[in-house]
Amino acid sequence: MVLGFANKDRCTGPEFDFWGRSEPDYTHRSYADVCYSDIQHLWIGRDIDRHVFPYVDGALEKGQLTGGSVEYPVLTGVLIWAGAFFVDTDAGFLLASSALLAPFGLLTAWLLGRMAGWRSLWWAIGPPLVLYAFHNWDLPVVACAVAAFYVTLLGKRPLVHRASIAAVLLGLGFALKLYPALFVVPLALYVLTNGEREESRYDPRGALRVVAIAAGTGVAANLPFMLAGFEGWWASFQFQGDRKVDVSTNSIWFWAFRPLSDPDNEVFQDLMGLISPTLMLASFALACALGWKRYRRDGVYPLLPVSAAMLCGFLLLHKVHSPQYTLWLLPMFVLLRIPWGWIAGYLVADLAMGIGIFRWFAALQDGEGSGIYDGFAAQAVVVGVWGRAALLVALFFLFLRADSVVSARDRPGLAHPPLVTCG
Repeated sequence: MVLGFANKDRCTGPEFDFWGRSEPDYTHRSYADVCYSDIQHLWIGRDIDRHVFPYVDGALEKGQLTGGSVEYPVLTGVLIWAGAFFVDTDAGFLLASSALLAPFGLLTAWLLGRMAGWRSLWWAIGPPLVLYAFHNWDLPVVACAVAAFYVTLLGKRPLVHRASIAAVLLGLGFALKLYPALFVVPLALYVLTNGEREESRYDPRGALRVVAIAAGTGVAANLPFMLAGFEGWWASFQFQGDRKVDVSTNSIWFWAFRPLSDPDNEVFQDLMGLISPTLMLASFALACALGWKRYRRDGVYPLLPVSAAMLCGFLLLHKVHSPQYTLWLLPMFVLLRIPWGWIAGYLVADLAMGIGIFRWFAALQDGEGSGIYDGFAAQAVVVGVWGRAALLVALFFLFLRADSVVSARDRPGLAHPPLVTCG
C-alpha cells in the first residue's frame, strides 16, 4: 500500500490552481505516467472541494451530479466527505483519503492471514494492491466482505448468530459498494442447509433471518439520507443506472460491439441496459444451482465457491468493469484452492489492462489514433480485456469445483471427532 500511494502521489502537484487541482498538465500526466486515481480526479466536479455534505442537497441534472451527490453508495460518500474535510488540494485529498482507507487494507490482510496463512500474500504483495489500493474507495467494502466470511467460517458462536453478524457486514458492504449484496444469497443457502453439519434438516427460518438482517442493515444505512434529501440520494443510483457503455467502462460490451457501442447509439445503450442485468442474474442463478448440486453430492453447501462464481459473473457481464474491481476478486484467490497458474494468468491480464488503458488514453490525447492496432498500449488493452474475460469464464466453473482453504471445522475450540480404533 505504501508503494500504491507513492505511485498515485506522483500525479500530485507540484503546483495547484485556484480550485486546488494539480498542475501542470494534470490530466495527460495522470494517463501517461499511469498514476491516475479516481480519488484525485473527483476532487473537482462533485463539490468535494467545497466540503459539501453528500446527497442532502444533491441532484442529477442533465446527466451531471450536483449539490454534493456522488456516484457511490452512502457510506462511501461519507468517507469521501471525511477525506476532504481538512484539505484544500487534490494532493491533500489523496493523502487524507489514503490514510482513511489504509486500515481497511491492513484489516483485510490480517483476516485473510488468519484464514489462509501464506496464501494471503496473493492479496498483500500482488500488483493489484499497488495499482488500485488508492485508485478508488474499495478497500472498506472488501474488508466488509472478507470479514463476513471470516465470522461465518471461524466464529465461535452458533451458526445462526455468526450468519446474522455476517449479514450485518454484507449490509454495510452494500452501503459502501453494491457487490457484497451478491453474497447474501449463498450465505442464506449455507444457513438453510445448516452449514457444515451435514444434516438433512433444513433451517428456512434462519435463511430468511439472514436475508432480512442484510436488507435491514442496508436500509438502515440509507434511510437517513433518503429522508434528508431523497433526490440527492437517488441521484447516485440513477447515475449508475444511466451510465452508458463506452471506452471508460472497460467491459466486454464496448469492445465486442464496436462501433455499435457508441454512447450516442441509444438503441444499443437501451439494449445493454436490458441484456447485461439479465445475463448477470442468469449467471447468479447458475452458480447457486451448481452449488446446490454440489451440496446434494457432498452434504456441504459451498459458500465460498458459489460466492466467487457469482462475483465472476458480475465482473464479466456488468456493463462497467472498473480497474479496481480486481481487489474484489483477490480474496477469492486466497480462500479457494485453485492452481496458481490461473491466478498468475489473471494478474498478468489485469496488469496489461491496468497499465495499457491509461497509456492508450494518453496516446489518444496525443492524437496517435484510436485504432486498436495503433501501438502497444492499445494492443495491451485488447489482451487485458479479452484475456481477463476468458479467465473469468474459466474461473466461474473452476471456483465452483474448488475446495475452501478454511471451513467451519477450523473454528477455534471446535474439536475434531475422535479417531475410533478397534483392537
